[in-house]
Order: sequence, then structure tokens, then C-alpha cells
Amino acid sequence: MAEQNLRVQDLAPEDVARGVREGRYLLVDVREPNEVAVEAYPDAVVLPLSSFDPANIPDLHGRELVFACRSGNRSAKISFAVQAAGFPYDKHLAGGMIAWKAAGLPIRTGG
Repeated sequence: MAEQNLRVQDLAPEDVARGVREGRYLLVDVREPNEVAVEAYPDAVVLPLSSFDPANIPDLHGRELVFACRSGNRSAKISFAVQAAGFPYDKHLAGGMIAWKAAGLPIRTGG
């Protein structure tokens, strides 16, 4: 079965932030709207896991997609799921928003 070839690349918060800034990464936040309303990644596209459809992923314009969530659990799960569906998205933000904030990176608050 193809699942044996599935893998997820853990990316450090600083690497993701730099990649987004440099236009190499598109950050896709799979948290739910109520979570994003409290604190959000700057410049991330929000595609909630509860209603996730790979067809809603915007044009990457040459960037690599990186999934993110609160702790890294949901972003890893969605990466495996989309790979199983035939998409090449194997990167996620290890540690999620928790690691992002611990690294001192900026967040957007209040929606």
C-alpha cells in the first residue's frame, strides 16, 4: 500500500517564518475559526480541518505548502491525509502555534 511512502517533514518555527517572509512557503492554518479568532499566524491561509478540502488550497505560485495548527498534531494528520489522496504536501510546522509563540515570533490577535 502507498501509505508506507508517506512522510511528514517537521519544520522549525524560525524556518517557516523565514520561508513565508522570503516567499518560499505558503502557511496553511488548519485550526478552527474560533481558535484563529484568538490568535493567528500572520500571513497564513485558514482552511479548517473540520471542513478541509484540498480543492480549496490556493495557487501556490511556486511556493511550498506548510500546514500549521496549535501543537503540530492536526497539521501532521492533514499532511498524511492529503498525501494519501495524491497531493505532494509533506511539510508542517512542528509544535504549531505553541512552538511559534515560544520562538518569539509575531502573532495576530483579536481576529
